[in-house]
Amino acid sequence: MSAPPLTSTAGLSTTRETVAAYVALTKPRIIELLLLTTLPVMFLASNGVPPLSLVFATLVGGTLSAGSANTLNCVVDADIDARMRRTRRRPLARQAVSRQSALIFGIVLGVVSTMILAVLVNWQSALLALAANVFYVVGYTMWLKPRTAQNIVWGGAAGCFPTLIGWTAVRGSLAWPPVVLFLVVFFWTPPHFWALAMRYREDYAAAGVPMLPVVATARTVARQILGYAVVTVATSLVLWPVAHTGPVYPIIATILGGFFLGEATLLLARSRSSDDLATLQPMRLFHLSNLYLTLLFLAVALVPFVR
Repeated sequence: MSAPPLTSTAGLSTTRETVAAYVALTKPRIIELLLLTTLPVMFLASNGVPPLSLVFATLVGGTLSAGSANTLNCVVDADIDARMRRTRRRPLARQAVSRQSALIFGIVLGVVSTMILAVLVNWQSALLALAANVFYVVGYTMWLKPRTAQNIVWGGAAGCFPTLIGWTAVRGSLAWPPVVLFLVVFFWTPPHFWALAMRYREDYAAAGVPMLPVVATARTVARQILGYAVVTVATSLVLWPVAHTGPVYPIIATILGGFFLGEATLLLARSRSSDDLATLQPMRLFHLSNLYLTLLFLAVALVPFVR
């Protein structure tokens, strides 16, 4: 009597690894931040809770659009990612997915996201998402990133589009409140990303990417970080009169801005005495900037309920 065949888990393991690799191409952590700036604006535009079906369609379409842009970014940057410690474990850098497969995957995600937004939301939101995708891949990744130290200043504009998409999903047209929030994210992006680039400046230098911390002194970078942080906080307060938020929002924005500016000031102070990464501690500002934007947009979502 023969023994029953053994059940192999090799195929299941391979499938899981493949799925995980494709998910990793979309950079889920970045998508989370983009969705965080979409949903609160929908609450603001609705002056309350937006229709759940509209929220679902907008977030699904936005997720796929951002996933498309991030995947195509990985395709273009595969060689750079392979040379950087921070990114060498990405799927294309370790050849877990072929470049051709990733390219097809990214394009398909972009097409599907555009159709979902166009059919279930509106064409305004669909076109804005498509424009953000193209600008991030072509404008930032292919053109600005390898050519100028100001790459993230202008290229970061792609990450500001969710504020516009969330508003148009509800209203069908643009207005000043989402433009103000667009500018908040625009001015917030350089200090946020330059703090990360300070931590990994040797990686960027080895990859030949002229991020500002690679081509400028730590003190110069810290000074510009503080300048952009000041403008970010000032712009966040402009929403108060523009959107008639009531007094709660500016109080929260001021308190959050104080912490953000405080950490940026400390980074500048540390840069005056040392250029050593261990002393500068730029990741403190990086993590605090994430918390700042998260709580600020949660305050935006609360505006309709506390005017």
